[in-house]
Amino acid sequence: MKDKLLKTAVIGTVIAALCCFSPLLVGLLGVVGLSAVVGYLDYVLMPALAVFILITIYALIRRARNTTS
Repeated sequence: MKDKLLKTAVIGTVIAALCCFSPLLVGLLGVVGLSAVVGYLDYVLMPALAVFILITIYALIRRARNTTS
């Protein structure tokens, strides 16, 4: 993956998906002492996941256009 935007988008999507669908972030926040923030994670993580997925799609489309030209 030479495209920096695609690499960033894929990494961001994986991290956001791990935090959304696993107790990884909840456990980490509990250890650090910020477990009161857990109730608000859905308001941040779901839109972040959606944004990173859209950036990934955009980067893939841009990459496909550059390789066919």
